[in-house]
Amino acid sequence: MVKNRRFENKSSEYGIRHLQILLLFSALTVGFAMRVNLSVAIVAMAEFPEYNWSERIKSLVLSSFFWGYVTTQVPAGPLARRFGGKVTILTGLSVCSVLTVLTPLCVRLGGWQLLCAVRLLEGVFQGLLFPSCHTVISAWVPPNERATMGNFTYVGYQFGTIVMLATSGLLASMGGWQSIFYASGAAGCIWSVAYYFWGASTPAQSKSISPEERELIELGQASERSENAELPSHQQITPWLSFFRTPAVLALIAVQSSFAFGFWTLLTQIPSYMKNVLGKDIKANALLSALPYTAMFVLSFVFAWLSKRLQRTDCVSLSFNRKLFNSIGMLSPMCLLIALGYVPPSMDTLAVILLTLTVAIGSATNVGFLINHIDLSPNFAGIIMGICNGFANCMSLAAPLVVGGIVTDKNNVQQWRQVFFLAAGIYFVGNGLFVIFGRTSVQPWNEPPVKQRSNSTAELEAQNEK
Repeated sequence: MVKNRRFENKSSEYGIRHLQILLLFSALTVGFAMRVNLSVAIVAMAEFPEYNWSERIKSLVLSSFFWGYVTTQVPAGPLARRFGGKVTILTGLSVCSVLTVLTPLCVRLGGWQLLCAVRLLEGVFQGLLFPSCHTVISAWVPPNERATMGNFTYVGYQFGTIVMLATSGLLASMGGWQSIFYASGAAGCIWSVAYYFWGASTPAQSKSISPEERELIELGQASERSENAELPSHQQITPWLSFFRTPAVLALIAVQSSFAFGFWTLLTQIPSYMKNVLGKDIKANALLSALPYTAMFVLSFVFAWLSKRLQRTDCVSLSFNRKLFNSIGMLSPMCLLIALGYVPPSMDTLAVILLTLTVAIGSATNVGFLINHIDLSPNFAGIIMGICNGFANCMSLAAPLVVGGIVTDKNNVQQWRQVFFLAAGIYFVGNGLFVIFGRTSVQPWNEPPVKQRSNSTAELEAQNEK
């Protein structure tokens, strides 16, 4: 017990595991900067006659990334387990960075058709990112640090969006629309070099970690890992059927999909509502465009701190902790969405405040469902994240189509209210399923059986005994 207490005291010290989390945060930062760069660059490109594309072509170009992104969600987890999270993350972002740097050249040579192809490939390689990050986090982070360090990792996508939105106007004015791609792609290339030298898939593969910190991580994860979990992944059986037979995993798929539907409805359709109904064009204002993400970034640290404070007390369980903050992150936006639909046109400032709060409070889910994959199965967290994220991104693609089917007149307030009620209802159902069926205990199938080999040592010994 004395030894364990000594390592508990050391858990607050900074070590190599914190460097790994910082590198993952940076990966998501540059990854999302490259993801959203076209959204802001396409506005500057429209100033040139050869790039003044129709709305249909713009929609096709902007959506091409996500069609590629969906395809690698499920394969990413097994690939990360097989080759290591470092390999898959580094491969995904380095290729994406090179493609981003080459984007202006591709647009000049092949127009919007080649741009679609490049963006689709970028989506394919960025699809490796989230499942691989979960795989690395589950290997590096002790259970008692998951909420804070997992949250710090995933606020990277908010930070990358903020940086891209805030700097895109300056970059375009200084170097043209091409500089937006050059800057974000170069940042990705620099990150790739840094991660090649300093990143590691597991503590065992790190050359810099101290024996004390490695023992701290292993002691923290000892209760969740079996002897089989230490074997190479090709000697383990992935329990695919068990994933879909477990109510907690199905609830996780539902809550992640419902959050994605509401979140992307907000970020893709609310600007249209505010422009056509309330007469306020927030897309034309870089500060207003970045405001929801900035508020989300700040509040995510507040929620992570509160979650850890509760976790340190014995008055609430980990399950209650996850479900409490997930409910805050989904039920509060649900209520604010409904309220947004009744804001009169004369109170556009109130509408901006409600929109900002709706997006920002959603960050509470960072310490809710977003880290729950690792709670259920540290060994297969990346695979489960890939499955959930695959379903969630299908919902993200469906959200604009659903809104387009409901809102036939962009100035019709009643039609927009139907959209808000639909998104609010999906939030309510998704969170409800997570509260009822969600779990934080490690599932029995987390300990995979070993694949049988015909020429195994045990069989040879048995034959010799006969």
